[in-house]
Amino acid sequence: MPLDRFVLMLVIVVVAAGVTVFVASTVLGAMLSPGLGLAVMIPLGLIAFVVWRVISDRIGNREDDHYDHLEK
Repeated sequence: MPLDRFVLMLVIVVVAAGVTVFVASTVLGAMLSPGLGLAVMIPLGLIAFVVWRVISDRIGNREDDHYDHLEK
């Protein structure tokens, strides 16, 4: 495995762990203070929706797959 690919995977894992801790602490804080729960959950829901739409567009777009079938 090339070093740049290994470093990229390591960075992705560290960022994913950080995002997981952030979301968990935000949800826990929202559950402990009910007044802020809705104010916290709406932006998190919007961010999750945008991420879902971007990922689904990247997976379903045939123009992005054009370069996957070219010989290197």
